[in-house]
Amino acid sequence: MRKILVVGAGQSGLQLALGLQQHGYEVTLMSNRTADEIRSGRVMSTQCMFHTALQHERDLGINFWESQAPRIEGLGISVAGPDGSRPIDWVGKLEGYAQSVDQRVKMAGWMETFAQRGGQLVIHGAAVSDLDYFSRSYDLVLVSAGKGELVSMFGRDASRSPYDKPQRALAVAYVHGLGPRPEHPDYDAVRCNLVPGVGEMFVMPTHTLSGRADILFWEGIPGGPLDVFDSIKDPGEHLATTLDLMKRFLPWEYDRADKVELTDAGGTLAGRYAPTVRNPVGRLPSGGLVLGVADVVVANDPLTGQGSNSASKCAASYLASILERGDQPFDAEWMQSTFDRYWETARHVVKWTNAMLAPPPEHVLNLIGAGGQLQPVADRFANAFDNPADLENFFYEPAKTEGYLAEAAGAR
Repeated sequence: MRKILVVGAGQSGLQLALGLQQHGYEVTLMSNRTADEIRSGRVMSTQCMFHTALQHERDLGINFWESQAPRIEGLGISVAGPDGSRPIDWVGKLEGYAQSVDQRVKMAGWMETFAQRGGQLVIHGAAVSDLDYFSRSYDLVLVSAGKGELVSMFGRDASRSPYDKPQRALAVAYVHGLGPRPEHPDYDAVRCNLVPGVGEMFVMPTHTLSGRADILFWEGIPGGPLDVFDSIKDPGEHLATTLDLMKRFLPWEYDRADKVELTDAGGTLAGRYAPTVRNPVGRLPSGGLVLGVADVVVANDPLTGQGSNSASKCAASYLASILERGDQPFDAEWMQSTFDRYWETARHVVKWTNAMLAPPPEHVLNLIGAGGQLQPVADRFANAFDNPADLENFFYEPAKTEGYLAEAAGAR
């Protein structure tokens, strides 16, 4: 029986550990927190998982909260005018519903499931020296802890990382009491609000520790009016600031937020990080090798909502590569080819996210605007959140965008 060590208990690490466990591998999982500490801690992310990523969980039978989490059937784009108006406002219908589950709920539940199924769970904040020691006892070491000292083992790939500093300041609040958008009360949708030159706000339904909730998520251009959360430590002040900025820039969202309250004392989060692609193979001081997973090697800004989706897709891709390897050694060549296989999916996310971080060119503005007149355009753009590879066909090149819009208009 091959022995595998997974370091990090997030979406990718736990999904991989549970998948490997089901296929008979002897798996050890290292986490710096217990399940109870995760469950009672601060929110860790925003997450909206689309059909493909959700299917990877279903394939492993670990979609434990699917019946409880809201079914997100649409994705809407609104663009704020300087006078508080909405010159662009539309909703695209998703082909398969999306869902969001608070990672405190999911990761704690998955960790307990892993242990109940006989997995070896080690609660320890791993350093490079720890991995150097442990690696001698395992056939493969996978690093899925995307922060801290371990990331330093994986060098930045400058050719795939155009930004060397954060492009957005992030601020999250989980709330109860958000009212529906009056124009679309009949189904749940993620709402993407664009404030040109200022930033973006995303509003999405989720399932949290106390049941149904909504996530209010600001992405502010550094140095701008939204970049004010770093110094706020009090959760109540964080929410009040979130609402004040909604009132100023997005009055239609503020109008349905007059009764909101935080889901819990840990329901806020703020921070920033530079989107980075790293080399996938890390070398330990003793010469041993480790393979980076998901955010460790491809960390995107959450602007396009791809973090948990990419983590799920990476875990599924790596699982397939490990199973196909059989009894052959997990050497550097295999590690690189395993990452390259995942990169065929990840590269589309990186290209799209980095493009959206920059001011949109005219043809993209035309595309977003067309979603309000042509429902098929709105639907296709919404479903690109599940399959970003489709954007190659209509998003990046002006000629392709114009051709697609002409075709969509002619089909009316």
